[in-house]
Amino acid sequence: MVEDELALFDKSINEFWNKFKSTVSDTSCQMVGLRDTYKDSIKAFAEKLSVKLKEEERMVEMFLEYQNQICRQNKLIQEKKENLLKLIAEVKDKKQELDALTANIQDLKEEYARKRETISTANKANEERLKRLQKSADLYTDRLGLEIRKIYGDKLQFIFTNIDPKHPESPFMFSLSLNEARDYEVSDSAPHLECLAEFQENVRKTNNFSAFLANVRKAFTAIVYN
Repeated sequence: MVEDELALFDKSINEFWNKFKSTVSDTSCQMVGLRDTYKDSIKAFAEKLSVKLKEEERMVEMFLEYQNQICRQNKLIQEKKENLLKLIAEVKDKKQELDALTANIQDLKEEYARKRETISTANKANEERLKRLQKSADLYTDRLGLEIRKIYGDKLQFIFTNIDPKHPESPFMFSLSLNEARDYEVSDSAPHLECLAEFQENVRKTNNFSAFLANVRKAFTAIVYN
């Protein structure tokens, strides 16, 4: 009886042991499989992570290069902006210079027009004076033997004859011109007249040229008879 129970217990122990060994063996195999699967997963993840990191590095490099390009572009834009501002300033300065030059030219034109008008008026006045002189000259040529010649330097030479009874053809002369102030300028009398400056002053004051010529003739006549 006891031997049967011992045999049954021994059988149970063996079955339990076999089952335990089988269970441990299956578990060990499963653990090995899980370990290999884990290693493969880690390896695959590591490869994917490496690829991802490389992509990230390339992205960072591209970003930095793009940032550098932006910086260069901004610097170039700033330089162009500064050059443009300088150019605008130069254009403004040139425009101011041009406006000033235009104003000066306009002033010169107006001044030239005024001077031209003044000269024209003076020329007209001189022409009137010359006409009066010529009219007087014609009168005195007929009555007093007076000849008027135009000589160098826009001067008129007045030549009297019929003064010396002994030598009617002997010339008595002086020169006449207009100075910058448009006044009579008498010079070069032959023979010399001491009173010529006084006659010049009187004709400037009175503008009576006929009286002036009469006085000069009288002075020449006085020389002959003295």
